[in-house]
Parts: sequence; structure tokens; C-alpha cells
Amino acid sequence: MLLAAVLAGGASGCGSDAGPGAPPAPGAPGTTAGPGASGTPAPTSAPGTTTAPGTPGTATAPSVPRPGEVLVQVVVTGGFAGVRNRLVVHRDGEWTVRSGDKPPRTGRQTPAEAAGLRAALEDPAFALVPARPTGRPIADGFQYEVTYGHRVVVAGDGDRPPALRRVFDALPEGGPPTSP
Repeated sequence: MLLAAVLAGGASGCGSDAGPGAPPAPGAPGTTAGPGASGTPAPTSAPGTTTAPGTPGTATAPSVPRPGEVLVQVVVTGGFAGVRNRLVVHRDGEWTVRSGDKPPRTGRQTPAEAAGLRAALEDPAFALVPARPTGRPIADGFQYEVTYGHRVVVAGDGDRPPALRRVFDALPEGGPPTSP
């Protein structure tokens, strides 16, 4: 830029040909041509974010469930018939049960039912449920593997603390899928 100003002003170092009192050319020494031109860096933000004047940091979007995002998964194994069933409930209340070779069953919880399930899973008492069974196994009983977020809780028929029972009661179709 400095070279361009010198060339425009000639070898004598004169200013512009516009005459005295005329505003200097944009970008000429001693002028500001916009943010960052005065020697201070221009404010920046990451792509796709905005920063309002006077607010530090960048704006973040609220956590909105994505379509198909899983809320909880319950896998039931065992029992007299040796079942292996899987129930997946999505954050929007949609659910699917897969039992052996049978076609999957699907449905949707009402908004109140979905809120009740989320509340049972977010209950601080549920966070205290042991990750592994602590009681004695029941012969031909079921084993339940509940995955919520990054946490997995495994329980048997004889080992269901109240917080886990509340989660089971809030599941679609009245609880974990145990029928073959």
C-alpha cells in the first residue's frame, strides 16, 4: 500500500493531486479504511456463529434433539424362553421393539409420556443405580441392559432399585419387552 501511495504521489513524496483539504485516498497512510486498518485486529468469529457487539465469545445454538436421536435403549435377555429383545426410544418419543425374527413393532409416546421417561432417566436417583447387579440372580430370570447417554446399567429381575423401576414404568408398552 505504501508503495502505491508513493507512486501515486510521485517521486517527490507529494500527497494527492486533489489539492489541499481533500480527503486522503482510502488506505493511504494515516487513514482507516475499515475494521483492522488502524492496526487493531478486526473482530472475528467462527464460521456460522455470531458475536453481538459488547458480548464476549460466540453464540451457541440450544440443544435441539436431532431426528432419530436415541434417548434410551433397553436390551432384555434370558427368561425361560431365552429371549433377546431390544427397545429403542428416541428423544421425540418414537420407539421400536425388535424381538428375534419377528417384524419390529413401532409406536410413539405422547408428549407427556416422553417427558415422564426423560424425567425418570434424569432423576439424580437413577444416576446412583449400580452399574452391575448386586443381588442374587433369579433362575430363568431376565437381565436388563439399560443404556442412557454414555451410561450402561445392568440389572436382573431380583435387583430393581426404585429409580430403575420408575424408568421401567415410563417405558412404552408398560415396561421392558420380555415376551418372545
